[in-house]
Amino acid sequence: MDIKSNQSSPVLTDTAPLNKSRLGIHSSLLPYSQSGASFSSGTYIPIPRKKPAKLDDVRCNGWLDAMKSSSPPRKKLIKDMSVGFASDDSDIAYTSWMIRHPSALNSFEKIISFAKSKKVAVFLDYDGTLSPIVDDPDRALMSDDMRSAVRDVAKYFPTAIISGRSRDKVYELVGLAELYYAGSHGMDIMGPVHKGSAGHSNCINSTDKKGKEVNLFQPAREFLPMIDEVFKTLVEITKDIKGSKVENHKFCVSIHYRNIEEKNWPTIAQRVHDTLKNYARMRLTHGRKVLEIRPVTDWNKGKAVEFLLESLGLNDSRDVLPIYIGDDMTDEDAFKVLQKGNHGYGILVSPFPRETKASWSLRDPSEVMQFLKFLVKWKEHDEL
Repeated sequence: MDIKSNQSSPVLTDTAPLNKSRLGIHSSLLPYSQSGASFSSGTYIPIPRKKPAKLDDVRCNGWLDAMKSSSPPRKKLIKDMSVGFASDDSDIAYTSWMIRHPSALNSFEKIISFAKSKKVAVFLDYDGTLSPIVDDPDRALMSDDMRSAVRDVAKYFPTAIISGRSRDKVYELVGLAELYYAGSHGMDIMGPVHKGSAGHSNCINSTDKKGKEVNLFQPAREFLPMIDEVFKTLVEITKDIKGSKVENHKFCVSIHYRNIEEKNWPTIAQRVHDTLKNYARMRLTHGRKVLEIRPVTDWNKGKAVEFLLESLGLNDSRDVLPIYIGDDMTDEDAFKVLQKGNHGYGILVSPFPRETKASWSLRDPSEVMQFLKFLVKWKEHDEL
């Protein structure tokens, strides 16, 4: 789909907002604002642009609303969950949400009952799933205990990390050669050599860091020069904004505003907006205190899961149970794929109610680690 850059800017739409009628949760108890625009990794629509009045663009198209609602401060979340309501109301709200998305720990036996006589494959996001969300993305380090848990899981089940970071960076952070890695939201995959993946365009033979033959799949390779150009431009035009950080994840560019004073958010949003106007084949998505610019291409984490399952020879849904654990809006694409036809299970990592296609939930990375340990113990017992 082509977008005329002189008429509109690519803005993403989200699924229908969470509301009282759908979940029985009062809107004031929800952690994400229901006003303004919201964004996801899914579809995008052109929003007419007004003629200059400088900050009008980002205010009119909902960017600022999305920036404020995408990741409210923890203190605000706690305040929103308590002000004006008794603790019982908050409990009712969370309980109502948990009925639809039960704890994967409390429901472990039920989950495993579906895994009997099936091959389990495990897919994991990194930030917010294996490591905590921190102010400096370079300091988002997984603990040794978490690394050990992931290593043990990989002994028994095919395991892949699918992250928004570059594939090389997430490999550096995880440091486990026995896993498969997909960076840039699945646009840069290093997977096993399999006849099923050989027919894909943009798939080439390569070797991993241990010299093992692998398939390297990069469906957005043609965008590399454009992404490098966007990255260099954004580094230059944001360098005077204190706290800004721009990262090149090879097939996408991230602009972090977590450490920027909120009064300067309109400034950085406008500069990103004005840059994006010049690239009709690039689109914007929102994450946790981050703006992300990605190619307009039909590829996402859900597609990456399907590709890896095919590469692993595990694309027969009758014999396979894929489990995907993630916390980000971009993980919803993977949840949707697994939800379709009850193909597998998505597990959302979130301490608060949130609209999701995941079947189950975990509160934080510590619960993720516990769930992974449960998987290993179950498999060890199953093999006795």
